[in-house]
Amino acid sequence: MIDLKLLINNFDETIQKLSKRNIDENFLKCLKEVSLQYKQKKIALESLQATQNTKSKLFAQYKQEGKDIKDLKKECDLLKSKITLEIQEVELWEYKLQELSTNIPNIPDEKTPLGKDEKENIEIKRILEPKNFSFKPKEHWELAAQNGWIDFERGVKLAKSRFSVFMGMGAKLERALINYMLDFNAKRGFSEVATPVIVNKEALFGTGQLPKFENDLFKISDFEDEENTKGHQLYLIPTAEVPLTNLYSDEILSEEDLPLMMSAYTPCFRKEAGSAGRDTRGIIRQHQFDKVELVAITTPNDSEMMQERMVACASDLLTSLKLPHRLMRLCGGDLGFSASNTIDIEVWLPGQNCYREISSISNTRDFQARRAKIRYKDSKKKNILVHTLNGSSLAVGRTLVAIMENYQQEDGSILIPSVLETYLR
Repeated sequence: MIDLKLLINNFDETIQKLSKRNIDENFLKCLKEVSLQYKQKKIALESLQATQNTKSKLFAQYKQEGKDIKDLKKECDLLKSKITLEIQEVELWEYKLQELSTNIPNIPDEKTPLGKDEKENIEIKRILEPKNFSFKPKEHWELAAQNGWIDFERGVKLAKSRFSVFMGMGAKLERALINYMLDFNAKRGFSEVATPVIVNKEALFGTGQLPKFENDLFKISDFEDEENTKGHQLYLIPTAEVPLTNLYSDEILSEEDLPLMMSAYTPCFRKEAGSAGRDTRGIIRQHQFDKVELVAITTPNDSEMMQERMVACASDLLTSLKLPHRLMRLCGGDLGFSASNTIDIEVWLPGQNCYREISSISNTRDFQARRAKIRYKDSKKKNILVHTLNGSSLAVGRTLVAIMENYQQEDGSILIPSVLETYLR
């Protein structure tokens, strides 16, 4: 959540910074009106309170001078009534402002370029050259079916479209990738964490999925509360970023404990509500998929360095698998809701003859920390909002796709990256 004081006191400047994002103009007009009303009501309240304080100080003076205080008391009582009404007005406009603010995305930082969509993202660099095949490379769904690695039809039978069953070597290789990624990240300083894959509303609000993206989330049946038999709405996680970040929600950490660097494997669940007709074949865009996540909680001074460290970790992991990829800086129009800036890692898929996203490393700065109330106490005993960062390391299914397409042979068989061989024994 953006800083409301910043929004109220520097509205035009803040909105100018948000102009990199594709925000509806009608929403901004409404936001400006509510912000203006709140500011005016607060000024009026403070003026009344200042007058009340001045009047209250006159009681002692009147008594000392032997003056009648009846009229003064009436004035003070009238002021008190006006202040009560004005407080209600301020609270009403503050509530409206808070409601609107939950749908305001993070302010893009200076690193984020202008642009409307992914076509205007900027390539930073490429790592490893794509292989020149002597034959026409197949797409992963053809290879998966030929080798018996993935059963798409039975996934649909068990659930619905965009669910798949990994079989035989496909299942083993997926498990090998998960273990390899976790071990790789641990060597880079990211400690392994195993979290629930079910979370509450507060956790999803903390990282920015709620309320804006509720339609993308899978809700599950309410659990009965043992204390008061009331149900609580719970959700399947869309990413391990949610539970990892919220491990420290509503806490004040010690500066000595920072940075906190974590890695977790979880299944992830997304409705993909806005992606009808996209990637309908294969496992590029599934409702359930496995992912190994990186999350860091650090001080404002160290967050940029931490983002570089996380990008290097995910990129080096792909390099160790000998998978060509490139780094892309996202423009404002393609930036995620909570991100201040993002570097995407796109892996080369020869079957599709293009690069496809396999990781997004985002610095959310204090946006999530403000929502989740995560602070740390510095050397001056002052409580400061932390900076949070997150990124895939990596999307396991898409890594498997990249291996299938880049390691395919002319007869349709698939070689295994050498670094994974020990994980398959």
